[in-house]
Amino acid sequence: MKFFKMPLLSVLLATVAFSAQAIVPCSILPEPQQINYGEGSFHWKEQVSIAFPKELSGEVRLMGNWLAGDFAIHPILYEGKEKADIRLLLNPAVLPGQPEGYLLEVKNKNIIISANTPTGILYGMQTLRQMIRNENGRYLTRAVTITDYPAFSWRAFMLDESRHFMGVKTVKRLLDDMLQLKMNTFHWHLGDDNGWRIEIKKYPKLTEIGSKMNYSHRNRSLKAWNYYYPKRAYYTQDEIREIVAYAAQRGIRIIPEMEVPAHSSAAITAYPWLGASSRKENIPHYTDLYVVCDPKVERFITDVLDEMVSLFPSKIIHIGGDEVVVSHWEKSPEVVQFMADNHIETFHELQVWATNRLSRYLASKSYRMIAWHGAWNGIEKDMANTNGQQARTNEKLAEETIIQFWSDDSNRIVKIIEKGYDVVNSNSKYTYLCNAASLKTSYEFDPIPEGLTAAQQKKVLGLGCQMWTEFTPSEEYLNYRVYPRIAAFAETGWTDPAKKDYDRFLHSLNYFLEKWEKAGIEYCPVTQYLDSIPPWPW
Repeated sequence: MKFFKMPLLSVLLATVAFSAQAIVPCSILPEPQQINYGEGSFHWKEQVSIAFPKELSGEVRLMGNWLAGDFAIHPILYEGKEKADIRLLLNPAVLPGQPEGYLLEVKNKNIIISANTPTGILYGMQTLRQMIRNENGRYLTRAVTITDYPAFSWRAFMLDESRHFMGVKTVKRLLDDMLQLKMNTFHWHLGDDNGWRIEIKKYPKLTEIGSKMNYSHRNRSLKAWNYYYPKRAYYTQDEIREIVAYAAQRGIRIIPEMEVPAHSSAAITAYPWLGASSRKENIPHYTDLYVVCDPKVERFITDVLDEMVSLFPSKIIHIGGDEVVVSHWEKSPEVVQFMADNHIETFHELQVWATNRLSRYLASKSYRMIAWHGAWNGIEKDMANTNGQQARTNEKLAEETIIQFWSDDSNRIVKIIEKGYDVVNSNSKYTYLCNAASLKTSYEFDPIPEGLTAAQQKKVLGLGCQMWTEFTPSEEYLNYRVYPRIAAFAETGWTDPAKKDYDRFLHSLNYFLEKWEKAGIEYCPVTQYLDSIPPWPW
């Protein structure tokens, strides 16, 4: 046998190469703010002990569920203890000022997750969940210290269920995935022209009639709907409470949307006296508007808001406010007379007048209002909302209003911020999951437009990605639209923009693609470009 000597330089190079190979970066999505690698790994046993304070009893149950379900690792829980394989610590000194931040320390002998809130602990758990790897039949997690917190406080996914109803099971699955992706806001669009999806006890016809339609079958008569689609297509208040509690356990707030004054055809179909054109002929008119100057209509709206406030503790309610077809008001003698009596010169100003009344009403309940940017009465007219009238400045939209911006005109969002409003950037070019956009295009979205000062940048609370469901009649179609693009928006909302890297993101995304495949979710291929009406694989 012959032996070959390797030159010293080659030995050193090989050693360096081996060391470089040994330090393989962790694959985590969203990418954490800071990762420091240690030596060795934590080796998981079939049973692990977890010590936690009483305040984290709900969070530790969730952790136990995924340890058992994903890895067949069974936890032994020690409430109030200090020593265990895994320690969960609530400490106000950990990342003060970052209520969603966490510190994850993985050592050879134990793991510590610490944060100043239970939500931070939850997010640390999700990072740890991605770091458990199977090597030669054993689970291990490499030694590491991770310091992490989000770039934006508003990281939202919106589900429109007016156009097509999905149901409790689907919503809970989406909430589970949102938690794993560290998204904290579920924007729930429950009422629009094509269907009313939330039980309001004071106005039962909203669901008895208003829920008996969707986008695919919007021209069906009530009799035909009852015959062909007898299954309930709305959420009872008990189901709403169940889902709200389910979300809260996962650190997710639910912000419901009730559209005012437009996109209200489902409600007006149930009660034609609500609408400007509908009340005149006592039949519902599509695209009709609430008669916002009628005290009886205003009382209806506030009654509905009262029940929504009792169901959603998020302290924020979305009132829509977009795409007002003012011809319905133009043809209403009572609306025109009210405007003349109260010196309101444009229909856009009437909208702002009514919106501000709702803002004050919500404020009296300690709630804040969010609206689409069509509700803003600024320098410009809204693209489709004033029917050619220049928006006046006499009636200013309440300063505490959060403006959700869907236009792709960055100059307009800058003007709104310069007026002092907080903004959620939902630029439709990037964030509308129903529209054409590649995964890479979605990932490149930056919620902060150019031209803002450092102080003004703080007015951008974050982003929302929207799943409008006109052409999404089933859960299969929904999945194909949402996945994997939701992961791109999750990282955009969490990770420092300077740390974003598309190739690294794709590598980290593999973890989720495998999970979705195992769950039977058929997602859009990563490299496929989505059309407005997509080439569905079915």
